[in-house]
Amino acid sequence: MMMNDMFMIFVGVIILILGVLVGVAFLTLLERKLLGYIQIRKGPNKVGFMGVLQPFSDAIKLFTKEQTYPSYSNYISYYFSPVVSFILSLVIWVLIPYYFNLISFNLGVLFFLCCTSMGVYTVMIAGWSSNSNYSLLGGLRAVAQTISYEVSLFLIFMSSILMIMDFNMMMFSVYQEIVWFLLLMYPLALCLFSSMLAETNRTPFDFAEGESELVSGFNIEYSSGGFALIFLAEYSSILFMSMLFVLVFMGGYSMSLIFYLKLTIMSFLFIWVRGTLPRYRYDKLMYLAWKSYLPVSLNFLLFFLSIKML
Repeated sequence: MMMNDMFMIFVGVIILILGVLVGVAFLTLLERKLLGYIQIRKGPNKVGFMGVLQPFSDAIKLFTKEQTYPSYSNYISYYFSPVVSFILSLVIWVLIPYYFNLISFNLGVLFFLCCTSMGVYTVMIAGWSSNSNYSLLGGLRAVAQTISYEVSLFLIFMSSILMIMDFNMMMFSVYQEIVWFLLLMYPLALCLFSSMLAETNRTPFDFAEGESELVSGFNIEYSSGGFALIFLAEYSSILFMSMLFVLVFMGGYSMSLIFYLKLTIMSFLFIWVRGTLPRYRYDKLMYLAWKSYLPVSLNFLLFFLSIKML
């Protein structure tokens, strides 16, 4: 019986990973289409029916290209940091609270925070190991940004955890049957959304990407497979953050099409922000993290704590 259960969990995890990868493929297609229409052009429309097969042809192209690496790089850490980054972004997905056949555990929120903290190291090592000043600079900026926003992210989570007094992701749906937490903590939800943008290095906080001196941030020396893995890790974490937002603020998990529709809408918001907003200045980003979001999330935390005490 035990072996049978383990086998079923293994099959479930494999199906989940395949689902995430296909989801990431179509998320990139959705992004390119949406950005195309925002900029009044078509986006990918040649490969397959209306460009549906474009992400797969991109994947084939990237993974069959020759892998180059700088001759002075620290080869092992340079090679493995994208792989570890990708594995971490997939490991977090075991938190999706299915009712059956998957790993559902009571300390889900803590596990999520541990995994996101680990993701910082992969960025740092990717920036350092290629032995290029520009990638190191990009990596350090990305790390400083991610760490700054993790603090407020954690405090915002603490507020919602105080409401349910549990670390289990399943409990969010139980407590949101009557009213969504989005309506109860609207300012916190907005803070969480922009913290997620900063956490996944997305516009308007993509400083690793686009300063005039940085070119492409920590992944400047990566080509072919390594670049594809960094790219996949970023988009899978966007999908995961969207799911997390839906779990915490938009009614929790339900085995229905509505849940996935909400998840898609949140992913759409990530892309919409990218097509609309200009990039922030780096010092303003830090100011926002430490002088705006941190006091707001702390005050809300104390407020909900006092409500619980009453």
